[in-house]
Amino acid sequence: MRKSLQQFAAVCVTLLFTLWSSTFAYGYAFNEIVPDVRQPANVSGGSACPVASHQLTSPAAIAFRWSTALGTNPATILTQNQTPNGSLNEIEQAIQQSLGVWSNVSGTTLTPSSIAPLTRVTASNSCGSDGIDSICFDQPDMAFTPGVLAFTRVITADQIGIQLGSGPSATQVGQILDADVYFNPSDSMVTFATPAALPANPKAYDLESLLTHELGHALGFSHSAVWSAMMYPFAPAPGTYTNTRPTTQQPDAPLSDDDRTGLRVLYHNPTDTQFVGSIQGRILPANPLSLPVSPPGVTGVFGAHVVAVDATTGAVVAGTLGGWSCQAPGPVQFDGTYAINALAVNHSYKIYAEPLNGTVGPSAVSNAIVPLCRNATTDPGWPPLQACVVPQTDLEFTAAELSSP
Repeated sequence: MRKSLQQFAAVCVTLLFTLWSSTFAYGYAFNEIVPDVRQPANVSGGSACPVASHQLTSPAAIAFRWSTALGTNPATILTQNQTPNGSLNEIEQAIQQSLGVWSNVSGTTLTPSSIAPLTRVTASNSCGSDGIDSICFDQPDMAFTPGVLAFTRVITADQIGIQLGSGPSATQVGQILDADVYFNPSDSMVTFATPAALPANPKAYDLESLLTHELGHALGFSHSAVWSAMMYPFAPAPGTYTNTRPTTQQPDAPLSDDDRTGLRVLYHNPTDTQFVGSIQGRILPANPLSLPVSPPGVTGVFGAHVVAVDATTGAVVAGTLGGWSCQAPGPVQFDGTYAINALAVNHSYKIYAEPLNGTVGPSAVSNAIVPLCRNATTDPGWPPLQACVVPQTDLEFTAAELSSP
């Protein structure tokens, strides 16, 4: 775990934790959405508790197309094979391997059969709010501010039956209706190289690493504050790749345990018996008067990064964003609760909490914490009883363990 780069004169908090068998995740770094409870219960589910964004995992349910329109002046995607067809095949192989990384994690319902065959389109503007998951390498967008190499725009259903463009109607709240991956096409100083071309182009960014990261967003992940995670918000340096390449023997090799644990929570396999452990607790201030007074009702520390470490190996197994819980019909309660689920059984873990005041700050995980609440200010007509306001992320605390199992 990367250490915080800043030190604060901070209020001390207590970290309480116990073992649970629950499989409900309170604060993993997923894209969250609050169902539209202004709709009938059979459409919204009747609860204002946040739902994690997710793809459907039935056979061939996740279908990506990619645009073969590539920047040529200068070239932005570098391949070893310079023939037109060979270059496209090399890029497509990188996409397929990146999808395979996420669909080969044990203990999940996301399997290779969940991924439909890739399709190609020639239009450069293939990414858009059309209900079709797309990957674009030569499409400009206002989101390409300085330093942004690639990004993924995700649209999630907040009610059953909603449809986007020509895509299918949502059958679940939280269903991802559209996920588009954009690579920066307009920075003359930025190039991306396939795995085969990277050794000869050490100033290029590894296409496969960035694809794997962005496809994590397309599956519902926000960023992770675990520095070794695939979902860490910063790309590997040019000429390098994240962790290790996928292989036939270990197709999920680039992922960290944090990525795998999160995927098992997001796409929980009810038949799995190995990754069913859970640790849940609360992060409370030693001095309750130190809690923010606005908005009211905050009874615990919000936005802490809570980490589970394997007690034997010292390896980080999972990190989650803590500070809230929710019971139907909602809304969220900011009571300091955290839960780390999908842990391997018959293991011992150490837990610690840290503020998001280092290289990964609240802005990097905003889509995991900002959408936890809805209210009449942002959504006219929102029912007062199911409204809430997300407090500021607490960046000034140090943790001390009060009790353990």
